[in-house]
Amino acid sequence: MTETPKTELRKGWTTGTCATAATKAALIRLWGVAFPSNVGITLPRGETPEFPLAWTDVGDGWAEVGITKDAGDDPDVTHGALIIARVRAVGTGVTFKAGEGVGVVTKAGLPIAVGEPSINPVPRQMMTGVVEEVAEEFGKSPNVEITVAIPDGAEIAKKTWNPRLGIEGGLSILGTTGIVRPFSCAAWIASIHRGIDVANADGLLHVAGCTGATSERVVQGLYGLPDHAMLDMGDFLGGMMKYIAKHPVKRLTIGGGLGKITKVAQGAIDLHSSRSQVDFERLARDLSAPELAGANTALEAYQLVPALADKAAQGAVAQIRERFDGAAEHLDVVVIDRAGEIIARAEG
Repeated sequence: MTETPKTELRKGWTTGTCATAATKAALIRLWGVAFPSNVGITLPRGETPEFPLAWTDVGDGWAEVGITKDAGDDPDVTHGALIIARVRAVGTGVTFKAGEGVGVVTKAGLPIAVGEPSINPVPRQMMTGVVEEVAEEFGKSPNVEITVAIPDGAEIAKKTWNPRLGIEGGLSILGTTGIVRPFSCAAWIASIHRGIDVANADGLLHVAGCTGATSERVVQGLYGLPDHAMLDMGDFLGGMMKYIAKHPVKRLTIGGGLGKITKVAQGAIDLHSSRSQVDFERLARDLSAPELAGANTALEAYQLVPALADKAAQGAVAQIRERFDGAAEHLDVVVIDRAGEIIARAEG
């Protein structure tokens, strides 16, 4: 029996959250008279953290603030990094620039266009939101250029997948919820086991394991499942399936993005990016599509050959059935894109 962790792991904040807080504090100085002693923001799910300012500077027509990233108990390579946002009231609307240590996108297949700073969509939305908030407070027009920098970011980025993905010059500004959930294999898998036990004890006929918040929301809505039917699988497909094989369920749905489901179809059961990758040369062979051998991401491969989504869903069902036969009477896989749309389904 897996031992339940005795202490709760401490959550942290994403680079996107830190950049948003820095942007807000810098705007308060740009349009006001002084930097605040600390700054509070509202995250996408309603949390309202406050941050002390670790760095401030001001010049002719600009102000900048640095926030030190605290990743909590997660072994994040950016823990302790200084996330700096410089703001200038120029242009039309909100624009973004990559400062020192923030990467620029050079390959297709990412959620940000080639040539743009690698600041992902949700952090962009968060920063745009604080521009509008502070502009209204000070009676200003929300026309701001935001330059995000991470000193030493280029060196830190060598420890990430950014160079392989074609993000050059540094790190990415990431986050979808604003919060870093501690990555503890033992604790996470233990929570999955408890979820399976609860579902079986309650007599649930249908449970689902999903790779992230978007896929969980879509799958739960698709089947009208109660909260306790949703197993917080994350990247731990293997940890979940091994336990279900010993504690079978009636029906199991696996939901996830195209990249992770493609990895399942290729035989991976640990879906974390540091431990499994999509084999694009294999995709090219399996789909008789040589152009896929040079793809940068699963999204780019899908854009080149849309049949990839169905192939991935079917392959994932086959792999799970082969490796964990008897775990569930009925199995289906749902593939979801970044916008929360279902792009493929398969049953077995």
